Amino acid sequence: MNQSVLLDCQGLWKVYGPNAEKFLRGQLTSIDQTALEKAHLTAAVRDANLQIRKGEIFVIMGLSGSGKSTLVRCLSRLIKATAGSIRFEGQDLIGMSERELIEVRRKKMGMVFQHFALLPHLTVLQNVSFPLDVQGVRLTEREVRAREMIDLVGLTDRETAYPRELSGGQQQRVGIARSLVGDPHLWFLDEPFSALDPLIRHEMQNEFLRLQNKLHKTIIFITHDFEEAVRLADRIAVMKDGEIVQIATPEQLVTSPATDYVEEFTRHIPKTKVIQLVTIMQEGCPAGSYAGDLKQSLKVADVVTQVGQTSRPFRVLDHDGTPVGTVDRQKLVSIMLGQELVE
Repeated sequence: MNQSVLLDCQGLWKVYGPNAEKFLRGQLTSIDQTALEKAHLTAAVRDANLQIRKGEIFVIMGLSGSGKSTLVRCLSRLIKATAGSIRFEGQDLIGMSERELIEVRRKKMGMVFQHFALLPHLTVLQNVSFPLDVQGVRLTEREVRAREMIDLVGLTDRETAYPRELSGGQQQRVGIARSLVGDPHLWFLDEPFSALDPLIRHEMQNEFLRLQNKLHKTIIFITHDFEEAVRLADRIAVMKDGEIVQIATPEQLVTSPATDYVEEFTRHIPKTKVIQLVTIMQEGCPAGSYAGDLKQSLKVADVVTQVGQTSRPFRVLDHDGTPVGTVDRQKLVSIMLGQELVE
């Protein structure tokens, strides 16, 4: 497996019904809906293939019933796939014993769910340190680690509070701190903000991005909200009826949707929110007077006010800070008015 790939999933199926494994083994060609119905089977995940790279935010999205939560439960081995392979850090996740799975989940995977699932009789400190307690970590050590995570999510003054004394956003911060206390290699978040009101949800998205910029975790994030996916993701997998219909960057999904279904999903997203400066810049930086420097990963919408205030161009810098191109007011205006197509 490629060194940059943390989790590799190939040909994954989750089928419910009688003799599902035997049915899949007996299929020599593609499996259609008619054959499944005839066998009284329901496919929640169909032939899924994906690779999760180290340090990326990989979003799985789709409408209710699309199979996204089932897929993530297969990837984390909370449920067993009917067929296919999953390799985590080069190891066969499906073939692991129950004891090996418990160790992997305790020490290498963190999970945050829509419902906070905090223990009501425990304080914030006790809730956050609970996973380390299960691992048998000494009290002093686990409390030090838990306090670090509580500080990280901005709840320093609420260590002795109980869940009932916290707002919804604060409770979710506790859930995030608890999932991070064991320093997981892979972090699963299943619609973690969907139960929050819009203002708190936006705040938690900001918090999530702040944490990722600091921790650089490998993350699988589930959502049915495409705007949330675009805002958070490095790459997005769009699911429909149990199938992954496209995997791409947010920019690629909006500018080059693979199917009518993906196009419908992305239609209401302004291109300026996903198109990066690296895509539209004029390559090269000739000598001259520049208004300033901008990172190539910034979106057009992020810089349109700044660039629009001057007639001078801006330099565009790559990840290492090296000038690689320029953008100016005219370029951004043409993109906003739809006068240029982004390939």
